Amino acid sequence: MANKKKKTFAVIGLGRFGLSVVEELIRSNREVLVLDRNQDRISKVAKIATHTVVLDTSDESALKEVGIQSIDHVIVAIGKDIEDSIMTTLILKELGVKQITVKVQNHYHEKVVKPLGADEVIQPERVTGKRLAHRILSDNMLEFYDLSDNHSFVSIKVPPRIADTTVANLDLRDKFRVNLVAIKRDGDVIIPHPEEVFEASDELLIVGSNDDLNKFTAWCEK
Repeated sequence: MANKKKKTFAVIGLGRFGLSVVEELIRSNREVLVLDRNQDRISKVAKIATHTVVLDTSDESALKEVGIQSIDHVIVAIGKDIEDSIMTTLILKELGVKQITVKVQNHYHEKVVKPLGADEVIQPERVTGKRLAHRILSDNMLEFYDLSDNHSFVSIKVPPRIADTTVANLDLRDKFRVNLVAIKRDGDVIIPHPEEVFEASDELLIVGSNDDLNKFTAWCEK
């Protein structure tokens, strides 16, 4: 089976939240374009990010010039400048960006950016940048929870390549060194037995090291 092209990401705004998203995406070997109007902030990630640009993202022509319209998923993590966040979201939508996630400051900010085209809004006090990064790395990821610095608990949709496969045949522990804790199906939680068959609508609850979980989710998307 041919490998799917990896998603590309852009992060706009390098405050604490935006920086944590960038660091996790890079740690997972993903291509990420980083934009901020502050040269000092850009300099801090220039050595690790795929591409970095000092840019005013409320300038539509500047965003076009860096090819933002070709990026699969853009995270708008602009800090306290709500006007810039709103203008950037609007421009991204008009340029045809496929997926836009916006960090919002409050309920009123959320009420404005959602109708403008934000596919998802995030309030940093509820969702950490690290958690968001892990969730957006995979089309199948539903939730991500830190258990420690190196281990996590995740919830993922059953990817098409394992639907109709049994638990024993998938052999998560031996092949990927992760553990299937349970299956959520039609509102119920099932403790899986070896002959349990994965259904397309299932949600898998899995625990393991972050490296092993990343390898498994990457394999799911091939």
